[in-house]
Amino acid sequence: MKPLRKKLVEKLKNRLGEKELELLENAIDFAEKSHNGQKRKSGEPFIKHPLRVAYTLTKYKLDLNTIVSAVLHDTVEDCSVPLEEIKIKFGPEVAFLVQSLTKISSFKYKEPQKDIFLEKESFRNMILAMAKDIRVILIKLADRLDNAKTFWALEENKKNQKAKETLEIYAPLAYRLGMTDIGAKLEDLSFPYVFKEEYKETKKIVGNHREELENYLKELVPILEKKLKENKLFLFKIKFRAKHLYSIWRKLQKEEMDIKRVYDLVALRIILKKTEDCYLALGIIHGLWKPVPGRFKDYIALPKPNGYRSLHTSVFAEKGRIVEIQIRTKEMDEEAEKGITSHWLYKSSKDIKNPKKIQIKDFLWINQLQQWQKEFSRSKNFLEFLKTDFFKDRIFVLTPKGDVIDLPDGATPIDFAYQVHTEIGNQALGAKVNGKLVPFDYKLKSGELVEIILKKGKLPSSGWLEFVKMAETKKKIQEALKKKSF
Repeated sequence: MKPLRKKLVEKLKNRLGEKELELLENAIDFAEKSHNGQKRKSGEPFIKHPLRVAYTLTKYKLDLNTIVSAVLHDTVEDCSVPLEEIKIKFGPEVAFLVQSLTKISSFKYKEPQKDIFLEKESFRNMILAMAKDIRVILIKLADRLDNAKTFWALEENKKNQKAKETLEIYAPLAYRLGMTDIGAKLEDLSFPYVFKEEYKETKKIVGNHREELENYLKELVPILEKKLKENKLFLFKIKFRAKHLYSIWRKLQKEEMDIKRVYDLVALRIILKKTEDCYLALGIIHGLWKPVPGRFKDYIALPKPNGYRSLHTSVFAEKGRIVEIQIRTKEMDEEAEKGITSHWLYKSSKDIKNPKKIQIKDFLWINQLQQWQKEFSRSKNFLEFLKTDFFKDRIFVLTPKGDVIDLPDGATPIDFAYQVHTEIGNQALGAKVNGKLVPFDYKLKSGELVEIILKKGKLPSSGWLEFVKMAETKKKIQEALKKKSF
């Protein structure tokens, strides 16, 4: 415990005043006393878990109340500490965060046909807590990350259940918040329990291939550095990004398990000082190595809804090998790593007490999720709908005005139309993608420009229900059809 405690306090020492340090020390003392004698399934003292959760959150430079709440997050549920005592000793904000975490800890992932009521109520608590204060979910994600490292200690059925819950709910939630590092770790920690054979096969296929590719990329770095310097572009740094194992498996599924067809197994990431430097570097790279057609994406001009910004290109590099290159500024790189927490700004190094809080209104999908759960929480397929509409792989398409619409993978022009506006969906007569007419059951792809042709007064067709992807789309079509029948 002592090394962990020291590590946590030392990490925050430069950002905390004397009173704040005292509050943190008091919280650790309180948690140690509350968890005294308790052991985790792994056999280690329980107190190590909340201290590790708090330490994980220090990476994201969150405020003191978040760190204190992380230290105390299991005291009410596992030690029967009265919430009022937390409030008196550590303040109403910490008490609220701990109470919210206690409520959502009852969330147990179950198959849709089992215990629907519990599923609904516990997940509603999770959504409501997230809408009120995003810090609740940030602590919960750090909590799940630490728990996932000891899935091995659980009983077989519990192990599988927790891993599946992590893979289908928590990892996608981390990605939606832009916290790709946590999302990737959650996936890799869950992968061997949910897909045992596939995990073994993927490890075997990857073998030394990733290491060999990294060595190849190291050879490219001096070539790139020299070319950029010749054009008076000075790097902040060049990084290597190895795709994590679960992501590789998903790529392999699309490429008939042929590792040679996975071009972005490892990517070069070029970090520059200014946005304009990114575009200049892109031109220089395309002059040095020919670009692979159709593999350029500009997420700077058109960021992903979770705030991700970067230029992506693939080129035929030395020896004709295809390499993915990402180009971004230091600020964009930090946002890509820390997601929503990178918006938690400080006026000074010691402003940990009073950060500029994240405005939930800036993250539209959280408000949409809150509204969505009110409308769908009575459905027997609530969790399945949730996974499809909010947590499935995302694609990003454009309106004719250049607005970005966030949709689940497999969405159709009709799903797109209803996301823009209910009446656009109802009155849809036809659809164009990149200027060409497509059928309504066409599966949209990221980056496509979608235009809906309208006919005033038209109503939707019941046939649309057979191919649309989103539960929200189906509900709106059904509502319009009911009005039609009257």
